[in-house]
Amino acid sequence: MAKEKGAVVVTGASTGIGRATALYLDEKGYRVFAGVRKQADATSLKKDATGDLTPITIDVTKPRSIAAARQKVMRAVGKKGLQGLVNNAGIASAGPIEFLPVEEFQKVIDVNLTGQYAVTQAFLQALRRGGGTVVFLTSIGGKVANPFFSPYCAAKFGLEGMADSLRRELKPWKDMNVVVVEPGSVATPIWEKGNDNFDRAAEKMPAEAKRLYGPHSERLKEVVTETAGRGIEPIEVAKVVEKSIRKNNPKTRYIVGRDAKMMKRTQSLLGDKRFDKLMLRSIKMPDHAPPAK
Repeated sequence: MAKEKGAVVVTGASTGIGRATALYLDEKGYRVFAGVRKQADATSLKKDATGDLTPITIDVTKPRSIAAARQKVMRAVGKKGLQGLVNNAGIASAGPIEFLPVEEFQKVIDVNLTGQYAVTQAFLQALRRGGGTVVFLTSIGGKVANPFFSPYCAAKFGLEGMADSLRRELKPWKDMNVVVVEPGSVATPIWEKGNDNFDRAAEKMPAEAKRLYGPHSERLKEVVTETAGRGIEPIEVAKVVEKSIRKNNPKTRYIVGRDAKMMKRTQSLLGDKRFDKLMLRSIKMPDHAPPAK
């Protein structure tokens, strides 16, 4: 049984999965509040929308920005509340744990994990009024950790735990749901931005980092480019998000993409050590281990 279509907030709607989701929900007749940080992105979304889409300015790392966005949405929806909240805002960064600056790790956690917590907290009252669904866009990286992506994977693993906690906390409210959507490779700008962030972080690392991890770093950038090239289109994820919001009794988790399903199943079958070997071999990570000084 499907719910009557209502209002939905989507964060990180400027590009990629967020943009595709906001426009797809708009096309399907939902009242969409699409979270962006730049006016140019708001204008672009409004131009491509077909229905009642409203861009809202929201920086998930800034409490005042979240509060202002909440106020705008609450004024618009009133006692009807929200049918959905799609927590999608995210960034990527990469590098070896041994040398990746703590502040770079913290930046990813602030956006991808703490920001999602803050936004969810802000809109739960509206979701309770509307019998709504909270959707967390995690990743197969929240189930299977990739080397050199510790900030991203730590945040996504954290989101998985946060979603489980929230789902159990909201159990008494029978018409509220919490859903995790776990895409594999998706063709979005996050990969290119991740490579740019990696280059900037690498510039700040000492010469010892290049000695120890130089070949790995070069291969990592190639892997990121290859991953982006084989990714599914964001609309495929958007369709799953819409289904999770529309249904009265959605699954708690949806894995999206053949590669994601295969990775999760293979890891569970092989165990950690054998899967480690398979993963490193499959991405052609060099077996390069300079001696300690």
